[in-house]
Amino acid sequence: MTSEGDARTQPVPVGDAVRVIDAHVHLFPPDVLVNRDAYHQRDAWFEQLYRDPKALIRAEHELLESMDASGIAHAIVCGFPWRDPGLCREHTQWLAALCALYPERLSFMGIVSPGAAPHESGQDAETAFALGACAIGELNADAQGFDLTNLAQWAPLMEVAAAAGRPVMLHASEPLGHVYPGKGRSTPDRLLTFLQHFPQQPIVLAHWGGGLPFYELMPEVAAATQHVTYDSAATTYLYRRDIWQVALRLLGPERILFASDYPVLGQQRLLARTRVDVPHEVQAAVLGENAARVYGLPLDDTSTDEPPAEGTGTP
Repeated sequence: MTSEGDARTQPVPVGDAVRVIDAHVHLFPPDVLVNRDAYHQRDAWFEQLYRDPKALIRAEHELLESMDASGIAHAIVCGFPWRDPGLCREHTQWLAALCALYPERLSFMGIVSPGAAPHESGQDAETAFALGACAIGELNADAQGFDLTNLAQWAPLMEVAAAAGRPVMLHASEPLGHVYPGKGRSTPDRLLTFLQHFPQQPIVLAHWGGGLPFYELMPEVAAATQHVTYDSAATTYLYRRDIWQVALRLLGPERILFASDYPVLGQQRLLARTRVDVPHEVQAAVLGENAARVYGLPLDDTSTDEPPAEGTGTP
């Protein structure tokens, strides 16, 4: 391990040729930023995560500025796993409008609540895809009160996702390790049961799947995860830097997406560390090409491989 200030963690020069996609960031509508305390009363999981004033919530211009400073070409924006389907719909609509303003920089995931309204989740997913969503997520069993093993809750949503050819992204939790707000209980055993019910559906598991890649050494687990991709959101908060070497060996480079979980982690420093920890020959895949393939984004767009011009991050 190296010190926090050594050359391994310094920002990479902005001329790097790899097009970077951050596959997991979070944004909230302006009303949540302004009336944060009011939303504590509307959603228990939001209150748990954001009752501490130090818990970061950022505006869209701050995300874009961070992307500019980091050399990140594109980001996939998640909202929040509200339990109330009405809040999910409002947040999805806001994300769609925001990403329509910056189509070369931002894509979004639609938000649905399978536990609170399973019969409506398919309709909400259809609406989200019609608005331009690249996936449904980040779904969270603890936040939204759904059961990963309840097929009746999941069937409407999964039918729509399968028909659209779009992935579903799930929050994942480590069964061991330190406790933190929002960790939850979506552990590898529960996730595996879910995956076995939907073996053909493309699934993205956030936060390294709560450690599920380690269990892919078991043949039956590997068989159930053939259509699973893992994102690296919050990686340095959870694991030692060796995680990249181990995961690349277990999964191969094609099943890993670079993701920050911004603003939980800062993009610039995390990307710089990732460039050191990931072998150069697979960086293009891990840092951008995989996300473009999994989420159906153009492999290249008018943003080019160069970072955006100064000032483009501010609306």
